[in-house]
Amino acid sequence: MKHKLLILGSMHEFVKLVKDAGNRGYETFVCDGYEDGPAKQYADHAYNLDIHKTDEIAALCNEQGIDGIITSFSDILFEGMVKIAEKAGLKTYCTSEKSVYLREKQKMKEMFSELQIPMPRSCLLREDFTSADLAGIRFPAVMKPVNGYGSRGVFVVGSEEEIREKFFLTSQFSTYGKEILIEEYNDGYEINMMNWILEGEVYTISMADREKSVEIPGDIPHVSRIAYPSRIMNRMYDEAREIVKKVAGFTGIRMGPLCMQFFYRPGKGIQVCECAGRIFGYEHELVTYGSGLSLEDLLLDYVYEEEHQIEHLAAHDPYRFRDVAGIYFHGQDGSRIRDYEEAKAVIQRLKALETLFYYKPGEKVQHGIGAKPYVFRVFIGADSRKDLDRLTKAYYEQIAVPGENGKNLLYGSQMKEYHI
Repeated sequence: MKHKLLILGSMHEFVKLVKDAGNRGYETFVCDGYEDGPAKQYADHAYNLDIHKTDEIAALCNEQGIDGIITSFSDILFEGMVKIAEKAGLKTYCTSEKSVYLREKQKMKEMFSELQIPMPRSCLLREDFTSADLAGIRFPAVMKPVNGYGSRGVFVVGSEEEIREKFFLTSQFSTYGKEILIEEYNDGYEINMMNWILEGEVYTISMADREKSVEIPGDIPHVSRIAYPSRIMNRMYDEAREIVKKVAGFTGIRMGPLCMQFFYRPGKGIQVCECAGRIFGYEHELVTYGSGLSLEDLLLDYVYEEEHQIEHLAAHDPYRFRDVAGIYFHGQDGSRIRDYEEAKAVIQRLKALETLFYYKPGEKVQHGIGAKPYVFRVFIGADSRKDLDRLTKAYYEQIAVPGENGKNLLYGSQMKEYHI
């Protein structure tokens, strides 16, 4: 019988997953709340259902005879997939009871504490918090939603007064309402690590340098570049893998993605920021450009062809990557884009691997809930890290997007310095 696969999510990063599923002969059902999600045009069936409506989507699975479900790239989608799979009797990575440890920041920190995983000191605050609730927290600190995502509502603060000023804004990005998380700021090197768990073993897919730039004092530094492979991978590779193995054991993940963001300081080791049961969105393409490994293949093999996963993973080496990077160009909140003519000319001249524009000319850049603060991203590749850095610098210096007043609306970006 022909497999019927539900793919939860329809934004750009799902297009190839839907196409590849169709090419394998699966009947594809794509579902989320985005009516114009680009992946829906490539599906056999498309449904506009908010992913929080798990009962309705589970009922859809039963009605249509769907025998598999998959998603990735988003914590919210991961959470929804696990709940839907349980209700529809479909295979998934872990139970909903355990999935909260990969979704809710406070539960995640409880897990880290139990497993003795190093992490930044933190505390949970309610709207009526007192100075005593901040005892032991050193400034600067990061305030963030309890279960938000995508760095939304996140700020660097230097005092209790600043926390009170920004409390309401940050709390709006959490479904928990009037609670926020305060975490001591770590200025070490930040690393993105993608792994695949197979029969309880950790197969590391990639480690990348997550680089940030500062534009507005008090705002969290924005991600400006993610570069593969990490230039400091050999310093923390084994330690990071042991941490991932602990988390996989705690959450019961025997098969599927398990990714981690963490900080590394020479001489002080690792502090883990978060773990997630999904592939990092807008980075999986870089893995393919850098190594040839298709994460879409892994995701689809997980559902129906488990035996093929080891074929992909056994031949993969996270150290053997072409130097590639994703450059993220953020825009000023509320600025209206006039055109992309100058930017596209630079992108063509510098020979980008791929470009994705998140706004159309005439639209306003938005930083609020559900919006994307970056205007576009560019994937680039080079023969060495030194050449990759030169190419990145050329983009930073040459690219611009004019607003209505003709002035460049893009944030500035700074190259990360490595002292290792």
